[in-house]
Amino acid sequence: MSGAPGAVVLRSLIIPTLFMLAMGSFLVGLGIWQLHRLTWKEGLIEEVAERTMLPPVAPPSEAQWPSLTRDDLEYSHWQVTGKFDHSKEIRAFTNLPDAKGPVSGVGYWVMTPLLRADGSTVLINRGFVPEARRDPASRQEGQVAGSVTISGLARWTEDRNTFTPADDPGKGQWFTRDIAGIAKAEDLTRVAPFFIDADASAPGGLPQGGETLLSFPNNHLQYALTWFGLAIGLVGVYIAFVLRRGPG
Repeated sequence: MSGAPGAVVLRSLIIPTLFMLAMGSFLVGLGIWQLHRLTWKEGLIEEVAERTMLPPVAPPSEAQWPSLTRDDLEYSHWQVTGKFDHSKEIRAFTNLPDAKGPVSGVGYWVMTPLLRADGSTVLINRGFVPEARRDPASRQEGQVAGSVTISGLARWTEDRNTFTPADDPGKGQWFTRDIAGIAKAEDLTRVAPFFIDADASAPGGLPQGGETLLSFPNNHLQYALTWFGLAIGLVGVYIAFVLRRGPG
C-alpha cells in the first residue's frame, strides 16, 4: 500500500495535464498562425510598394473583370480615360486627419462615374473634400468637363465592419465605397468591379487626390510573442501545481 498515495496523486493530475496540453497546444498554434500572418503582411507591404512605384498602365479589359480578385489588382497603378458624370457623384463620409495635401479633417470621399468610350464605367475616387465643400456648387473648378485621363491606384470594394453605419442612398448618406451599392443606387451599368483612387495630378481643384492610405498595421510579431508567452506561463503554472500536489 506504500505506493497508493503516489498513485492517487498521479490520477489527480490526469485532468490538469490534459487541460495544460490542450491549452498549451492552442496557444502555440495561435502563435504560429501569427508568424504566418507576419510573413504574409511583410510580403503584402513589399508588393504594394512595388506596385505603386510602377508606371500607370491600362486596367484589365471588361472581359477580364469576372476573374479579378482583390489580390490581383489592389494598389496597382492604372490609368483610364473617359468623361465624368458629375450628376451621379457620391460622397462617402470619412475623417482624414493626416492628409498629404493641404485639406484635412472631417469630410467626404468623392466618387464619380467615369464613362469610357467603350460604354463601360469605372468609379473614380477623385479624392477628399471637407465638410464645408460637400456641395459640388462650392467647387466648380473641380467639375471637369470633357475627356480626362486619370491615373491612380486600383482599389477593391470597401469592407464594412461592425461599427460602420448603414448607407442610406435615398438621403445621399454613404459610409462605405461600395461599388455594387453605388451602381444600384445610381442606375449604372457595365461597372468595373474596382474603383481607382485618383492621384494628386487629377485635373481641377477639389477634390484633393493622392490620399490613398498606404500604411498597414503590422503587429503580428507582437501578437505571436504574446501567445508564446502565455503558453510558457501556462507550463510554469502547471509545474508549480504538480510540485505542490506531489507526495510530501
